[in-house]
Amino acid sequence: MAEIVLGLGSSHSPQLSTPPEMWLTYGAGDKNHTELWAADGRPYSFDQLMDTVDHVAIEKELTDAKFETRYNACQKGIATLGETLETAAPDILLILGDDQLEVFSDQNMPAILVYWGQTLKNMPPEIPDSAPAHRKANAWGWFAPEEIDYPIASGLGLHIIESLIDQDFDVSHSKVLRPDQGMGHAFGYVYQRILQRKPIPTVPIMVNTYYPPNQVTPKRCYQLGQAIRAAVESWEDDARVGVVASGGLSHFVIDEDLDHNVIKAMENRDVEALTCIPREKLNSGNSEIRNWIAAAGATEHLDMKMIDYVPCYRSPAGTGCAMGFAQWT
Repeated sequence: MAEIVLGLGSSHSPQLSTPPEMWLTYGAGDKNHTELWAADGRPYSFDQLMDTVDHVAIEKELTDAKFETRYNACQKGIATLGETLETAAPDILLILGDDQLEVFSDQNMPAILVYWGQTLKNMPPEIPDSAPAHRKANAWGWFAPEEIDYPIASGLGLHIIESLIDQDFDVSHSKVLRPDQGMGHAFGYVYQRILQRKPIPTVPIMVNTYYPPNQVTPKRCYQLGQAIRAAVESWEDDARVGVVASGGLSHFVIDEDLDHNVIKAMENRDVEALTCIPREKLNSGNSEIRNWIAAAGATEHLDMKMIDYVPCYRSPAGTGCAMGFAQWT
């Protein structure tokens, strides 16, 4: 019988691979956003957001020293996840991530999909020489500089699909991508930064966190995690399996209260708190918290430990990305 022996959670923001001296450049770019979802669950323009926050206090977070400290903390968090994975040495890794119009589109946007092809391609992005340095830096945090086919645990992938169907999940599946198409950023980040390109067989599980009207509810995400664990434990192969949640925490407007409430709920196995998060708070980047909720459901038999929480502000409007790094062991 297979078993889930490890869980990991990690943010996957471009800021993680962007030198701290360039963070203000990202902050300036936020001025062009027309829908910045704030802590009240409503979208604002940058100028409107500035009228709702204590930007004088936030400006104290925008120093070179704090940028450097937080960048280094993030790199340490990623390294710790890699070391934890190395020590646990699972045979297979399940990756819970979202797609942001990379593989899917309005023509077809599944709520939940399991990929079970033989391999999954990591394709290098086309980056012109004229591209700004921060764009080049963060691209290689998600994708390899050359085309790589990574192995997929197809047998477990198929078993998970069949088991989810038996557990009343109407799950989509895919076993091939278009020839010109590669994996999305949520999965590329795990391969490049946490796996360090080691060819551990994986099963990518795509959860639609971002796009209405079929975003998976927090309650259903937790149930999905539980169902994934049941699927793994009913697989006849003797395999040690890990689970990774890719994405989150709050962004592009940092909501530390939301993040701390989610972290506390996961640490305390407070299922009600996790599954009752107001859905209006889980839009835009915040929506990727759904992947963590699913991972918490899959690892509810393990103990959750927060490695670090790093709120990486990048503008006086409070925009940025709250980075989280966690493990279930």
